[in-house]
Amino acid sequence: MTQDSSPPKCGVVALIGAPNAGKSTLINALVGQKVAITSSKPQTTRTRLLGIAIKDEAQLLLVDTPGIFEPRRRLDRAMVSAAWDGAEDADVIIFLVDARGGLGEKVTSIVERVKHRQEKTILVLNKVDIAAKDKLLNLAAKLNDLAEFDETFFISAKTGDGLDELRDYLVNAIPEGRWHFPEDQVSDASERILAAEITREQVFRQLHAELPYATAIAMEQYKERPDGSIEIHQQILVEKASQRAIILGKGGHQIKEIGARARAELSEILGKKVHLYLHVKVSANWDEDKSLYQDMGLDWVK
Repeated sequence: MTQDSSPPKCGVVALIGAPNAGKSTLINALVGQKVAITSSKPQTTRTRLLGIAIKDEAQLLLVDTPGIFEPRRRLDRAMVSAAWDGAEDADVIIFLVDARGGLGEKVTSIVERVKHRQEKTILVLNKVDIAAKDKLLNLAAKLNDLAEFDETFFISAKTGDGLDELRDYLVNAIPEGRWHFPEDQVSDASERILAAEITREQVFRQLHAELPYATAIAMEQYKERPDGSIEIHQQILVEKASQRAIILGKGGHQIKEIGARARAELSEILGKKVHLYLHVKVSANWDEDKSLYQDMGLDWVK
């Protein structure tokens, strides 16, 4: 914490939005390092995750939530529930919108729910670096006609445009109070959860179409070796034998690539050597396994 005369501040900032709005990218940008996995595919985030950002005397507790969409199965319902739960008791809610997408049904349905909330709610239009400039103000005006947002920001979480103004606003908006986490902590995720998320991110990045959505990562073992390195055993769960073949790849090439990239990133993040062992298991109904939801940090919903 900075040693100045200002009292400490600490507050919860919840990010909600449709899938692929860029919530995880924004969290990472505000924290200043990677704490949430990202990919170009929607619905990458499955659970609530807390990123911790510090600006002068203020500690911002940034809640990354799954994208809000029309749920079809239990996992979908759990993800959407986690998104709305993440907004509970927030000091500020950021409604993040992909500025390229316009007023689609997913966006307007979220507006209908956020406009009745009592928390301070701000509209943040993201990806302005690749959005048509002539449409930005029009989109912002339409959204503000649908709900009375406390403030509107135009940013690019990827390039950093507009982030200083957004960060300053959040610091001013949160209440005075003691910090909840040490100064050097950037996330509330355990190393076990982080390891599973990093592997799942590589599944998203390396594979295409709908296959990543039919997969989950189950932790079998996580232990520290006598030499200080970390040994991790994970199962990549899939629904069909044909999906297992795709993840393995010809001669095991694909799973080796996934493992090598995940291992390298985990070693960098954890600051120690990582031994990562991946296995692919066919489990047709893995999304009905209650214990797996607990591992993912999701509530078991009906």
